[in-house]
Amino acid sequence: MTKAEIVNEISNRTGYEKNSVQTIVEAFMDSVKKTMIDGENIYLRGFGSFVVKKRAEKTARNISKNTTITIPAHNIPSFKPCKEFVESVKNNSKK
Repeated sequence: MTKAEIVNEISNRTGYEKNSVQTIVEAFMDSVKKTMIDGENIYLRGFGSFVVKKRAEKTARNISKNTTITIPAHNIPSFKPCKEFVESVKNNSKK
């Protein structure tokens, strides 16, 4: 599902204009991005959590040049769905 499809779905369910819904969806996504860039997590009860994971420094190999490189520690965004969400997806996949 694309952002445009999400906007259409919300617009159809709520009766709001697509332009208003698109503005709200984009504002939500911008808020999530800004909060995670600031290193904070977002918890949406009944849906899941957007969390910032910390990756430790590690050593890797560049196979083409046959050299060793060090990848510095860094943060990555991640989504962790709530248990009910996971169960719903699991149960739906059996059909």
